[in-house]
Amino acid sequence: MFDGIINLNKSVGITSAKALYKVRSITHIRKSGHAGTLDPGADGVLVICLGKATKLVEHIMDQPKVYRATARLDVTSDSFDSDSPLREVEVASVPGRDEVEHTLAGFEGTIEQVPPAISALKVGGVPAYKLARKGRPVQLESRAVTIYWVHLHAYAWPHLDFEIACGRGTYVRALIRDVGRGLGTGGCLTSLTRKAVGPFWLQDAWTIERLQTHAPAEYILPLAAPSVAVLSRRPVTIPYRSEPSRPETTGERQA
Repeated sequence: MFDGIINLNKSVGITSAKALYKVRSITHIRKSGHAGTLDPGADGVLVICLGKATKLVEHIMDQPKVYRATARLDVTSDSFDSDSPLREVEVASVPGRDEVEHTLAGFEGTIEQVPPAISALKVGGVPAYKLARKGRPVQLESRAVTIYWVHLHAYAWPHLDFEIACGRGTYVRALIRDVGRGLGTGGCLTSLTRKAVGPFWLQDAWTIERLQTHAPAEYILPLAAPSVAVLSRRPVTIPYRSEPSRPETTGERQA
């Protein structure tokens, strides 16, 4: 049995659990798990841990993530993304680019964020989204999350395109909700790609289709691989605004 990690590029339209099942059927390794759920509507890096590497799941989930996202400010939805029916929002004044950038920057640092009611977080052992589907949505408690930087790539009302580096537990669609509230607009995520989880980057990721045509030794990163060994030997890597395409490492663990 192989012990190691697969840097998987999950496609849009399938759950993270289904992606994991597909990997199990290809590798025939049942002792496996993924480190951090991606919503069905999102794509990008999904780290799959195999064999003894499953012990690293928590370390990987603590790594910063980098996302590329698009959103609309003229609409909203119950889930704050396009998985739910969109509702138009009346906006008194269309914000300019400087106002949008200033509002995004205001969320950098450690902030309090209320997760969306339609989420996988459990309430009394039941996922919140299941309660919402039964007409019993709950108000989840706010929690501290860290946003290292936000970079606005493009803005043309009502669409914005941005990149974000954030810590564990951050909901990008909740950020869009809160940005919209700060601007006096709507806020709805329209697409999301996870570009990185710690040392694992999208440009190095494997699709399910590629896995099916290659040998495990080609796509499973062994425990001794530098990108895997770093997870237990070095502090959490912090991606900086000055170089948004690759994370840097600091000499000391950040609080």
